[in-house]
Amino acid sequence: MNEFMSSIDPVASLAPEDPTDPYLWLEDVTGDDALDWVRRHNEPTLADLGDDEFEAMRAEALEVLDTDARIPYVRRRGEYLYNFWRDETHPRGLWRRTSLDSYRSDSPEWDVVIDVDALAAADDENWVWAGADVIEPDHTLALISLSRGGADAVVVREFDMRTREFVFGGFELPEAKTQITWADENTVLLGTDFGADSLTESGYARLVKRWRRGQPLADAATVYAGERADVIVAASVDRTPGYERTMISRAVDFFNDEIYELRGEELLRIDAPTDATVSVHHDWLLIELRTDWDGHAAGSLLASSYADFMSGEKNLVTVFRPDEGTSLHQYSWTRDKLVIVTLADVVSRVQIVTPGAWTTTDLPGVPPNSNTVIAAADSYGDEIFLDSSGFVTPSQLLHGTPDGPVSPIKAAPGFFDTTGIEVSQHFATSADGTRIPYFTVGRPGSTGPTLLGGYGGFEVSRTPGYDGVLGRLWLARGGTYVLANIRGGGEYGPGWHTQAMRAGRHLVDEDFAAVARDLVTRGVTTVARLGAQGGSNGGLLMGIMLTRYPDLFGALVCSVPLLDMKRFHLLLAGASWVAEYGNPDDPDDWEFISKYSPYQNISSDRRYPPILITTSTRDDRVHPGHARKMTAALEEAGHPVSYYENIEGGHGGAADNAQAAFRAALIYRYLWRTIGV
Repeated sequence: MNEFMSSIDPVASLAPEDPTDPYLWLEDVTGDDALDWVRRHNEPTLADLGDDEFEAMRAEALEVLDTDARIPYVRRRGEYLYNFWRDETHPRGLWRRTSLDSYRSDSPEWDVVIDVDALAAADDENWVWAGADVIEPDHTLALISLSRGGADAVVVREFDMRTREFVFGGFELPEAKTQITWADENTVLLGTDFGADSLTESGYARLVKRWRRGQPLADAATVYAGERADVIVAASVDRTPGYERTMISRAVDFFNDEIYELRGEELLRIDAPTDATVSVHHDWLLIELRTDWDGHAAGSLLASSYADFMSGEKNLVTVFRPDEGTSLHQYSWTRDKLVIVTLADVVSRVQIVTPGAWTTTDLPGVPPNSNTVIAAADSYGDEIFLDSSGFVTPSQLLHGTPDGPVSPIKAAPGFFDTTGIEVSQHFATSADGTRIPYFTVGRPGSTGPTLLGGYGGFEVSRTPGYDGVLGRLWLARGGTYVLANIRGGGEYGPGWHTQAMRAGRHLVDEDFAAVARDLVTRGVTTVARLGAQGGSNGGLLMGIMLTRYPDLFGALVCSVPLLDMKRFHLLLAGASWVAEYGNPDDPDDWEFISKYSPYQNISSDRRYPPILITTSTRDDRVHPGHARKMTAALEEAGHPVSYYENIEGGHGGAADNAQAAFRAALIYRYLWRTIGV
């Protein structure tokens, strides 16, 4: 499942009340009193930080985000390459396409399919593009998802790719958390809010229905029904000629799924471990293990003939087996080959696997010692796009086939002066003796302001990559950046994550604290000049640093965070994350959760470093009440806290480039004002 999957409407009613919580009223997302509180907190933050330097930073960030020199990343659909593009003239964006020959040129000729700015104006709606599901392999129809203000909830409308018009009377759904896919040109499979008892406790679809063209939605036939306690059920359809299959997935929790093939009206279970990632391509089944299974190590990628596996003859072949320093990071199919990316101490390697023989070769043309990821692979052909970059090396988009070599087809410009800036990797020792890798980006010998970033959850790997905004607003101004590859992520395979789940959550915090201490010990910076930043699950990490390790930092930035871990499972998508954190309603789980939950561990006796907390009113994934209540409680305890809440932007905190530039300038101006002085 995707990290922090979305949930239901942010203006949903409040979760059950907690009489011991004095700030429960701030969970009322759009309540008048709560929004008045937000405005009263936004105003002094902007008055304090919104000076000339802030405006300069905002302009620089927007220049990076809007420049036409950015790489227009594409994916192939038939004869065309499709791209979604935002810039100064089109802040909401253009969905457009071009040919490969045109794309190779310095100035491709783009054919605009949908102008979201024009559509928003015509509809008088604050539309944010949320994606298109184009029917394969003929590409004649699309299901367009549009979000109001950047929320995860979307409106779905059918679009005719031939006439360039929305289909009147076609497939159309009101705002909801919808999962939808084409079964054929006149049928879709979908999960959405069908009314009473149609959602799970996490706010996702519990039912998959088959909806035929012209049929009232209420008459759509139920194909599969999950349980209320599940996270989500969903359908996917492979329309590849000769390999047509319909799959149903039932997520019983965030990390465990039951996968079925729907043959006619019969459901056939794929008998793989529920915590494994399972995928099917043509004749082949792939199983990526999270735990040891049947003599195969966790982190391995296994393959089998799909037909043999379903008949009971598994005949599993090991495609990839991890070792102490190497893990599987990414994989994707072309028509005939499997492309895999592995990490060795967080440095990537790209290889090509030939199915059947299952032989593996390195892909020629990939830059050595780079961070390279699969940007797109054509499952109907042999084309691949790879993005290769580093902290101080702008992205190159590599293009070619699995036979290689790949070569640059596009290159991004440098957005900041890298003179004197060096990248190095180091290892800190955590409390239990584990070596924790981290990258340092800055000028050697400097003991200036240093920004430490980390995430530590949901098996999300943090890898080196070019960030023009970070470079402009932090590195080029003399700051040092540090990326910590702490446990909870996937940099060393699933075990790097599973040991830090639930009762092991303290390992995440201990790892991050170990890196902070190591930076001071090595003379990279001082405590007063060390800041840290994290968002979402990383925002929880910042809350823990504030309340448990306040002596290690000069300032913190905490964005779209979880902070009240007593109520997280009651708010929006929170119930889906119980598998990661534990269940606060279970006394045994609350025993370990209560020790770190930031909202419940604020002290009025300890000195806390200043903290900036940011969120979005339209974040319908992590409830903005976390950020609001934490701010109010910190103020009551007498701690220095600044707060800003964007009324749009969803879980990303920004709905367009202008909002993203504003948010970046706010954060970096805050850091320069606190640890940069």
